[in-house]
Amino acid sequence: MTIAVTSASGKLGSSIIKKLHTQIGADHIIGLARTPEKAKHLGVEIRKGDYNKPQDLEASLKGIDVVMLLSGMDEPQKRIQQHRNVIEAAKANGVKKIVYTSIIGDEEHNAFSPIVQSNRQTELDVRNSGLEWVIGRNGIYIEPDLEYIDTYVKDGEIRNCAGNGKCTYTSRDELATAYAHMLLEDKHNGQTYNLVGDAITQSQLATYMNAVYNTNLVYHSVSVDAYLEERKNELGDFLGTVIAGIYEGIRNGANDVRSDFEKATGRPHQSTLEIIKAFQ
Repeated sequence: MTIAVTSASGKLGSSIIKKLHTQIGADHIIGLARTPEKAKHLGVEIRKGDYNKPQDLEASLKGIDVVMLLSGMDEPQKRIQQHRNVIEAAKANGVKKIVYTSIIGDEEHNAFSPIVQSNRQTELDVRNSGLEWVIGRNGIYIEPDLEYIDTYVKDGEIRNCAGNGKCTYTSRDELATAYAHMLLEDKHNGQTYNLVGDAITQSQLATYMNAVYNTNLVYHSVSVDAYLEERKNELGDFLGTVIAGIYEGIRNGANDVRSDFEKATGRPHQSTLEIIKAFQ
């Protein structure tokens, strides 16, 4: 079996490749990257993989049995066609199976919903491809919060609009474990899994970070409108709106979903506290 992993130079793509490397060896893994030079350090063959260039994708997926399709980072409507380019190139090359990284979230009621909608469309495209498929709906990565620890400490607080809503955090390493199983084991074919951990509030997150980092953070909840304005001022309209939409979804319960992680991997998801301790 030869597996192609798209977006190989990204953090999740490289994590999946590293996980596969320990299980099936480098000779059975192909990485696809828009800029191949950025993924050379992964120790596997790297081919061109720009989602906007169907001709490159078709050439790069020759001899591939399974494609790991990671969601693109472009705006929603562009991503739908970009993902279709990968699906069509896979079909043209006789690929047997696609595994797709989707996301949990509300499809209608917040500023993050257009991204969720675009992922749902790709889920439908994957299911209708005629190939074997597995879909993972990723939870929110915990790593950005942990990488932001210095700013939290400077501010003395975690500040967003999530309120008392619960978030089922995950990590890229946990996701890579799940996707390796989904790529290699046919028993997952035809399944859609919520790849998430335990549901916690932002106040619980602050408590866990205090315990691990010996900090004194508190959680400060603000209104959706106030947080949207803050994020747009700091990150720009597009990214600021997306980030605010994620926390609005948490506030409204869109991220408090059941976990299928154990079905995908055969073991429970690590707790949020365990992940924070391992990240330190």
